[in-house]
Amino acid sequence: MGKRKATDNAGNPNQDLCDFLIDLANYERNVSKNIFKYNAYRKAAATLSGLPERVKNGQEAKKLSGIGEKIAKKIDEFLSTGKLQKLEDIKKDESNVAINLLTRVSGIGPAKAKELVDKGIKTLEDLKKHQDKLNHHQKIGLKYFEDFEKRIPRKEIEKIEKIIKNSIAKSNEEYIVTICGSYRRGKKESGDIDVLLTHPTYTSKEKESKKKMSVLKDIVECLERKKFIVDTISLGSTKFMGVCQVPNNTEKPFRRLDIRLAAYDQYYCGVLYFTGNDLFNKNMRAHALEKNYTLNEYTLKRLTPEGTPGKAEKITCEEDIFQILGLPYKEPKDRNL
Repeated sequence: MGKRKATDNAGNPNQDLCDFLIDLANYERNVSKNIFKYNAYRKAAATLSGLPERVKNGQEAKKLSGIGEKIAKKIDEFLSTGKLQKLEDIKKDESNVAINLLTRVSGIGPAKAKELVDKGIKTLEDLKKHQDKLNHHQKIGLKYFEDFEKRIPRKEIEKIEKIIKNSIAKSNEEYIVTICGSYRRGKKESGDIDVLLTHPTYTSKEKESKKKMSVLKDIVECLERKKFIVDTISLGSTKFMGVCQVPNNTEKPFRRLDIRLAAYDQYYCGVLYFTGNDLFNKNMRAHALEKNYTLNEYTLKRLTPEGTPGKAEKITCEEDIFQILGLPYKEPKDRNL
């Protein structure tokens, strides 16, 4: 019904329960604009996806993290009837279905989807006839819609990782490259490819200076020459968004690719953040505040007595962040909340 945050645990015995929770989450995000409920349904789905056994009833589910009375009742209804009346009602509404469909196009958010639906654009065919109403990103999302819908097997990302690392190393061996997201969390499939890149000479001072950095542009051009990057959504000094394909293999689908250039002294805060998942990040930020720190994708800073961020802590690896916050280190594979 919307962009799925897939619960891709192999042989998940609760997959059907996860699916209906993700459908509800997408409805809350795309139609109701209720981010609180969206997060609650996703958290419940993530909890169920990590279980080794089938949940027998709502009462049993209620004992688990992130599942309260209301979600437990929905689980009971689904287990006893094989469906959920709330979802059935949602699916009867043509506008709900159309909004959820259009938000699956890369670059189209809930507000844009509603705007299009209000103008009578309710299907992908309608969208193709009205591309004048789309920006560049949305046109790319529509062009590659079918391929972007396909999950990316881990083996394919391993190939892509080699292509990126080998290509970049030829220009300069000191670059550090990490593929983050669900791939780094050990998932068997991913929705897109999220690359974080840095170089020892590229620091936050360099980044904040007014100098125009062509580092990322040079790397993108190098990957274009390799016939790996095939389309560009946007290219700035620190972020590239676009489309890639394994070279010399037309059978491979086109994939969404993001490359971010991070400052060397901010790299591992970036690695932590872009590895995710988002619920894990939310918990880390909340814990940091409890410890009188503020954490984001760039830095970990202690808060002053006035409550403003102080000087950035020196971070040389992810473990430093956990240690400063008094937490045991969590391997990426254990961050699938």
